[in-house]
Amino acid sequence: MEPLSKIYDVIIIGTGAAGLTLALRLPSYLKIALFAKQSLTESNTLYAQGGISAVLDAADSIDAHIRDTQNAGAGICDPSIVRLVVEQGPKMIDWLIEQGVNFTQDTETNNGHYKCHLTREGGHSHRRVAHVDDATGRVIETTLLKLVQAKSNITLFEQHIAVDLVTARRLGIRKPRCHGVYILNKISGKIATWRGSFIVLATGGASKVYRYTTNPDVTTGDGIAMAYRAGCRVANMEFMQFHPTCLYHYKAKSFLISEALRGEGGQLILPDGTRFMPKFDPRAELAPRDIVARAIDHEIKRLGIECVYLDISHRPSAFIKEHFPTIYSKCLEVGIDITQEPIPVVPSAHYTCGGIMTDSAARCDLENLYAIGEAAYTGLHGANRMASNSLLECVVLATQAARDIQHRATILHPIPDIPDWDESRVTDSDEEVMVTHNWGELRRLMWDYVGIVRTSKRLARAKRRVRMLRLEILEYYSNFRVSSNLIELRNLVDIANLIITSAQQRKESRGLHYMLDFPESDPYQQRPTELIPDTYIPSKK
Repeated sequence: MEPLSKIYDVIIIGTGAAGLTLALRLPSYLKIALFAKQSLTESNTLYAQGGISAVLDAADSIDAHIRDTQNAGAGICDPSIVRLVVEQGPKMIDWLIEQGVNFTQDTETNNGHYKCHLTREGGHSHRRVAHVDDATGRVIETTLLKLVQAKSNITLFEQHIAVDLVTARRLGIRKPRCHGVYILNKISGKIATWRGSFIVLATGGASKVYRYTTNPDVTTGDGIAMAYRAGCRVANMEFMQFHPTCLYHYKAKSFLISEALRGEGGQLILPDGTRFMPKFDPRAELAPRDIVARAIDHEIKRLGIECVYLDISHRPSAFIKEHFPTIYSKCLEVGIDITQEPIPVVPSAHYTCGGIMTDSAARCDLENLYAIGEAAYTGLHGANRMASNSLLECVVLATQAARDIQHRATILHPIPDIPDWDESRVTDSDEEVMVTHNWGELRRLMWDYVGIVRTSKRLARAKRRVRMLRLEILEYYSNFRVSSNLIELRNLVDIANLIITSAQQRKESRGLHYMLDFPESDPYQQRPTELIPDTYIPSKK
């Protein structure tokens, strides 16, 4: 039921690991509203199979984790952020265990105490990925959500999608400040004005801008697009990570085959059974994701085949079923017994390494606005995210944001009045086909022209077409009553423009950004790509 009061101390948009952690970390005297675009659990976190990285073994070290992260990030990680996140890793695992996340335990205990079983994934020099079998994200999501639902100071809203942020500039005040957000109730079709002392974007990534993705339908870059339109800088949007191994089967939709399977001995092979990764990188299947994805893409195009195969059938059947029950069951549903045969796989868009620029407390360019999780660019990932660092970043930066909000909440400034959403000059649409058609065209052109391998000509073509699509979508948005699909399409076309613009600025190959025109890395471009909106106002904070 819609509340009469729409004024909250903290408004959190997104119910993945980042949003839930923040809600739990904030003090109970703050009144919190937590919004989910679909169901409360539908987020990238729910589908994260691999785990969360942290230094938990005596043979490992903080410096090794930092070094591996920076190597994967291809020279443009922020060293201070990397150290901050990595050093907090063990504490975050302890906190999650305290919340009730039962990580898979090792057969050997640590002096009778809880000891996580650790697996190894691409880019890691040690086993440091704590996991719950192959369903880590699902367990973290459901465990934290139950705790949030029990909190009396937190109100949760399903089926609500944010439309736009309300800034001081929008209210005619020239200050870089955020005061609220317009949110569409997808059930009633009404847009309400929500005012808050602090607004937090935990909206996830933008992989749905591509035709093929491992992500759920909610990952349409809403927070990134809204923040940029409101005047926040974004960075590194050209670095879109393609997961090397997504199940290729007509009965399966966007099902990820965890990197942990390769960490436990899975081998990538061609249809004739030949391994190919050793010729691309000495780390073979455990090379960082950008290298593995490009290698698969190369072999598919070279041979004109539809997919390659991931084979772990040489491991004992009981081991496979014990360590990968979700993957085993899902593949069996479509007629593939992974204990006996290889899995057909293709790369798919997976993770947005760039996003809204934040500081170490998750603060954005607009005062009172925060971004956490995949929507944010913290500097941790650089040009490529190392496997299982994402859940760690969610928990660490949400904790950082909670501390900052708690400190600043001691002095709450009055929230100005915000005008209601104006629908007086729009009508109901009689041309919904425009939304459907442009949605499909946008995702196809991004896949074809701005995918794993890029060229200047392909980017120029994509830029021209996206410019036309943006004009069409803006005209439609201005004349008709908004819907959830239209909001997402508007955000996706803005995201596409940011990705292309960033990619055109980086005339080199680095990490996830591979240009046939510029196949080598350029030391003079060893820095993040920053995009500044026309509405940007430097903050005095």
